[in-house]
Amino acid sequence: MAIINIEEAKRNVEQVGFLDVDIDSGLNLFEEIKELKKEKNAILLAHYYQEDDIQDVADYIGDSLGLAQQAEKTTADIIVFAGVHFMAETAKILNPDKKVLLPDLKAGCSLSDSAPPDLFKKFKDEHPGHTVISYINCSAGIKALSDIICTSSNAKQIVESLPQEEKIIFAPDKNLGAYINKKTGRNMVLWNGTCMVHEIFSKEKIVKLKVRHPDAKVIAHPECEDVVLQEADFIGSTTQLLKYTEKDVANEFIVATETGILHQMQKNSPNKLFIPAPPDNSCACNDCPHMKLNTLEKLYLCMKYESPELKMEENLRKAALKPIKRMLEISAKLGL
Repeated sequence: MAIINIEEAKRNVEQVGFLDVDIDSGLNLFEEIKELKKEKNAILLAHYYQEDDIQDVADYIGDSLGLAQQAEKTTADIIVFAGVHFMAETAKILNPDKKVLLPDLKAGCSLSDSAPPDLFKKFKDEHPGHTVISYINCSAGIKALSDIICTSSNAKQIVESLPQEEKIIFAPDKNLGAYINKKTGRNMVLWNGTCMVHEIFSKEKIVKLKVRHPDAKVIAHPECEDVVLQEADFIGSTTQLLKYTEKDVANEFIVATETGILHQMQKNSPNKLFIPAPPDNSCACNDCPHMKLNTLEKLYLCMKYESPELKMEENLRKAALKPIKRMLEISAKLGL
């Protein structure tokens, strides 16, 4: 698996008194971060699910495909990834000679964690002769065991680029895999993994919400369960959902994905109403607890002290690079 140099990060923290630092309340963190980006020739990449302040100070905001594409072509010396662990890993895989920073070491991913590489290796061995397509929301260890990586933006096109008779294992998200099976008529073998946020939406509560908002359109990410997708007027990746709300004539949308995307939706369509789809319990489970570990304060300290840094064994990096490169090549060929 990828190595975050935790001990080095801890030493850096101790040397600068990181744990005891009280950030001056009069400090303009937006301006400080902008200055640090210039000073260190750093680029800040942020996922749509990050908190609003981080999105507003980022150089690029996007979904997994867009972020991977940006990471591949950047000329910055330092990549600061405001997202979760596998995203920073992808940036490092594509940029071995650049420093990759992640504001919070604990920003993991429930979907990625659902596919331990050792268990997946056994699963793969049980299905010889299968091409492995893995959703980018997985660890470097899973990527290294894969033939092609995909994102929710390009999964259908990636699968359709292979011959109809080709046997495929799809990992780690079973809901996305099932959705692609339905859309393509394939019968891919699915790993039993899910995202804790997208699995929690309640069909019953969405139906009740539609009664109160009869003109609202339901839009959903394909990581949601099929019963939720059946209620959707549009299904797509995070970026596709955002573009849909900009172009569609509807003025109200019930959004079944992580709530961070609502910030960009509201910015791009200020006169429209965006309603987060409710989970099947009373907690705020449609907020990803891992994504939300990153804060503006942590981002500032991360950039100031260039810690924690994500490092990776070169053999693992090279093995994980091959399927990512294949995805980017297919995406470029298809104009995605």
